[in-house]
Amino acid sequence: MYPAELVNPMKAELTQNGFQELLTPQEVQDTLSQPGTTLVVINSVCGCSAGTCRPGVLRSVQGAGKKPARLTTAFAGFDKEAVQAIRQQFLMPYPPSSPCIALLKDGKLVHMIERHLIEGRTADMIAANLQAAYEEYCD
Repeated sequence: MYPAELVNPMKAELTQNGFQELLTPQEVQDTLSQPGTTLVVINSVCGCSAGTCRPGVLRSVQGAGKKPARLTTAFAGFDKEAVQAIRQQFLMPYPPSSPCIALLKDGKLVHMIERHLIEGRTADMIAANLQAAYEEYCD
């Protein structure tokens, strides 16, 4: 498990901008099963991809345009039980990937950005990818 001193600032980057932390399997089930759209960010300490993931996600939900009804996050290597529940219950058949970003609609996965699709991409590229998914799936 990563030390809290390392993880907390990276968590705060999302939670201070309206993302709800999912800390338990029950919170995962209760939140991600809801009707409507939910963005799920599995946050990570990986500098090569998490460094653009969080800014890209934040840019994607700013400004005009369609947005997910709920913004959620859990931290890989820290919120272990919650991340495992997200992966097993909502992200199959995708293998574990962190960071990663998923868009769910009515509890079903409709858009997935795995780590290899984050690496080497700018925050603006990640935001544009997500905004296109919001236009397609969000109300």
